[in-house]
Amino acid sequence: MVANPLRWTIRDLDAMPDDGGWKRYEIIDGELFVTRAPHIRHQGAGGNIQFALESWSRQTQLGKPFQAPGVIFTEIDAVIPDVIWISQERLAHGVDGSGHLIVAPELIVEVLSPGETNEQRHREVKLKLYSRHGVQEYWIVNWQLKALEIYRRLEAQLKLVATLLEGDSLTSPLLPGLSIPLESVFA
Repeated sequence: MVANPLRWTIRDLDAMPDDGGWKRYEIIDGELFVTRAPHIRHQGAGGNIQFALESWSRQTQLGKPFQAPGVIFTEIDAVIPDVIWISQERLAHGVDGSGHLIVAPELIVEVLSPGETNEQRHREVKLKLYSRHGVQEYWIVNWQLKALEIYRRLEAQLKLVATLLEGDSLTSPLLPGLSIPLESVFA
């Protein structure tokens, strides 16, 4: 007989000490992931995407982007994506009393931090998590290579549909009329 491994929950996250924002605590399938505050270029790329999504959202009134929100999918799945976009409909009933999202946003954006472990977490672990919980699009931004991967929900899971490079423009059927030149993401 094998003993059950320790599984972290959102209650455990609530008990974590406040370190002034220097660390990010996430749990995926009960496993704790702790990361440091990201590189300034990482934050810049995420901020530029959030700004473009905010401008588009103000014009269309279809939804709202947020930078580094808490997203609680289940008791053992709670993450802090770099950027999300959520429709007005989901937002209306998808926030708990502490201000965390408790429904899947339509779009999640993660900016890669350097290192093989970080890449694996974003390209495998989080990809599966977001697929399982109904995210419609997932963008992985690599600020070092100045590239952006687009995953879209096809046949009930997120699949890579495009990799954009400088010179390309980011568009999405999820966000009609949005066009973001990739140069502006990495400026």
